[in-house]
Amino acid sequence: MEKAVSNLLPLLKIIAVLAAAAFVGNWFLAEVKKARLAGRPWHQPYVSIPGILIMLALLLPILLWIIKR
Repeated sequence: MEKAVSNLLPLLKIIAVLAAAAFVGNWFLAEVKKARLAGRPWHQPYVSIPGILIMLALLLPILLWIIKR
């Protein structure tokens, strides 16, 4: 029984990360659609909350790698 629970925990972590990524991705796409309909510049969605979260998720590991070198 303990082995089943220990195998379930990593799976739940993966599902949680994928669900969060899907949520932020959909939120970002909604911002892109709003910006296009409003005729705003192409970079407008990148300065919204989901755009900043995505950029942090991409850049934070790189920055940490540079700092630790």
